[in-house]
Amino acid sequence: MRRITFIFAVLILAFSACKTIKQPAQSEYTSDNTTATKVFIVPGSETTVADKPVQPATNDKPIAVRKEQVSFTNEEARTENEGNTYFVIIGSFSQLENARNYRTTLLDEGFTPIILHSETGYYRVCVNSYKNENEARSRITQVRQGFEKYADVWLLIKE
Repeated sequence: MRRITFIFAVLILAFSACKTIKQPAQSEYTSDNTTATKVFIVPGSETTVADKPVQPATNDKPIAVRKEQVSFTNEEARTENEGNTYFVIIGSFSQLENARNYRTTLLDEGFTPIILHSETGYYRVCVNSYKNENEARSRITQVRQGFEKYADVWLLIKE
């Protein structure tokens, strides 16, 4: 009887211990995609699909935001942008040489990029910096609309 009880207890532990629950990664900057979006219609404001302006697909993607402490990799960039808080980041690299090569590519495309060194150890390639968040978000929208390959551009807020 003890042997059967022992085997039964081991089987219960084996089956209950092997279960894993997968949870989506959560951060203060991500939204909860598990809940349904609520849509409300105001009476008298119904419009047909033809009446609505067509928005480019790049505007549908929300702007990613990160808060980090950053330092400038060159003195000229520091003096020009030190008072700015909002940086439009177009690339991020773990090696400074890769960030410099990307900067050269962006210069050829008409951008004026600078390289920032993040507290996380990454080198952030910034195409513009602003004191006002709305101006930075507007620039991100412009980059997304003008350069489809840079649709993953994001906003860094200097702490």
